[in-house]
Amino acid sequence: MAPKRSYDDGCATAYALDLVGERWGLLIVRELLLGPKRFTDLRGDLPGVSPTVLAQRLREFIRAGVAHRRRLPPPMPFQAYELTEWGYKLEPVIHSLGRWALQSPDPPRSPPLSVDANVLSLRVMFDPVAAEGRTVRFGLCVGDRRYQVCVVDGELQLARGEVGAPDATIETNIPTLHAYLCRTRSLSDSLERGEMRVRGSMAAAAELPTLFRPIRHRVLAG
Repeated sequence: MAPKRSYDDGCATAYALDLVGERWGLLIVRELLLGPKRFTDLRGDLPGVSPTVLAQRLREFIRAGVAHRRRLPPPMPFQAYELTEWGYKLEPVIHSLGRWALQSPDPPRSPPLSVDANVLSLRVMFDPVAAEGRTVRFGLCVGDRRYQVCVVDGELQLARGEVGAPDATIETNIPTLHAYLCRTRSLSDSLERGEMRVRGSMAAAAELPTLFRPIRHRVLAG
């Protein structure tokens, strides 16, 4: 195996790139921001990375203190990779890169490959002015995946898993969710097409797009 490359530069930015700047590094971080994942889950959500490269990046992250491996408790007691407290501090870096990329003259035009990446994109779209002082809790179901999309006192909270006492739970797919949040498809149209189901308050579901700003290209960005 080739030795890990280094910039050999004392600048903190260069050191950060030594730690997470190798190919696939930041995308692996992105996939762990909503919680731990098994190696097989990471492979499924990052189909372009080889098992060898993924294993190498994870080993590097563990050595650097960016991530660790632990056994999750029942009912799913398996080994998973998880960001450390320090590793989670990369989250604003990931989102800032996404916002910066969306200002490109030629922004990305193909959708992210993982559901987690699309859900994390809600941070890029979130409108804190519209959400000021509001508290509303949504469950989001995309296929067999469950997410919490909650605004608490104007702050957006995202996580995997079920929401306790949600105002509404929305079952849909990523293209329909994006079209709904970008106001290019109405709630009634999405329901009539059978591409969205709502459990709970229909009024709360109708207010969801008001919490987000449409982005100027046609897909969510990771």
